[in-house]
Amino acid sequence: MNDFKIPKIAKISALTGVRNMEVKELPVPEINDDEILVHVEGCGICGTDVHEFKGDPFGFIPVQLGHEGTGIIVKLGKNVTKDYYGKPLAVGDKIVTGLRPCGKCDTCTKHPEKIHLCEGGEIFGLIPGESAYFNGWFGEYIKINPGGVVFNVSDMDLDLRILIEPAAVIVHAVEKAKEIFNFKHDSCVLVQGCGPIGLLLLTLVRTMGVRNIIAVDTDQKRLDIAKKLGASAIVNVTKTQDPVADVKVLTNGLGAEMAFQCTGSPKAASMVWNYVRRGGALCELGFFVNNGDATYNPHLDICNKEIKVVGSWTYQACDWIQACEFLKEAQLRGIPVEELISHRYGLEEMNEAMEMNISMQGCKIIYQNKNI
Repeated sequence: MNDFKIPKIAKISALTGVRNMEVKELPVPEINDDEILVHVEGCGICGTDVHEFKGDPFGFIPVQLGHEGTGIIVKLGKNVTKDYYGKPLAVGDKIVTGLRPCGKCDTCTKHPEKIHLCEGGEIFGLIPGESAYFNGWFGEYIKINPGGVVFNVSDMDLDLRILIEPAAVIVHAVEKAKEIFNFKHDSCVLVQGCGPIGLLLLTLVRTMGVRNIIAVDTDQKRLDIAKKLGASAIVNVTKTQDPVADVKVLTNGLGAEMAFQCTGSPKAASMVWNYVRRGGALCELGFFVNNGDATYNPHLDICNKEIKVVGSWTYQACDWIQACEFLKEAQLRGIPVEELISHRYGLEEMNEAMEMNISMQGCKIIYQNKNI
């Protein structure tokens, strides 16, 4: 068994005001028999973190953010012996966290496969209040509370592990899309929004064998990454007078068979309907926060086209396993998915990291613990 020297004091980065991340030095929490103490290696910055940083839309301040994290178990409660899917856990193992369902509601008791819809559930890194410090991944240590869903991912390197949580989001979206669309090798799939989520989704669809993937975005650098990850064609909305016409040209005048809307922009959410052909399908996964209303024409966009529509919300526990397998498959195929990580920041640089994310100059911005 590994012998880790656990300090008495450790640092966390807490959001204490709008656009103000503050490093705090606090006593490392003790754990009980049902908890886990993890030495954090790194954590991705999610768009949800950025929304909270910019304006506290959830009313969480003060809060320790960070939910795309991974690290090394340094202390394990005696009652915690396995991860969510029964894989043994031991000190020294590398883990990631999913949700922390309440375990009591109708969803948890009757439909445990849908714990992502638990009304009383929590997500590590989105638990408000100073009492929840050390429950987010933006720090040197994190305490996994009883009932937290964890996965043993010791067989994956750090960069892949940091991508598991967003990969679970897109795995779930594709599984929802399968309810309304039958993916084939020659299917024509459109991905609108080439941020980390859209680019991961594009990569997943490519590993499924789909050859015709159109990436739509306003940023040429991200569209270039989309080509590198497997897009067969790109459309830069800022460099064309009519992006809908461009998509029609790329699809023999028909439009995409399946479209994924991955932006948080109401304008983009209104536009995506125009890219879909008659009889096509649409999956909306861009709005994990309320960014406002979008418009569509019920006659032209839905009835006349008979478009099937599905929404996707976070992930089920099973999606995490497939997320791991997808990332391994991308790596085996030589798809440079780790190159999505463009910038790495230390704990004292989290304000800069957040501002870099807001500027959209990079792609996947991460916190990396420089003391590992």
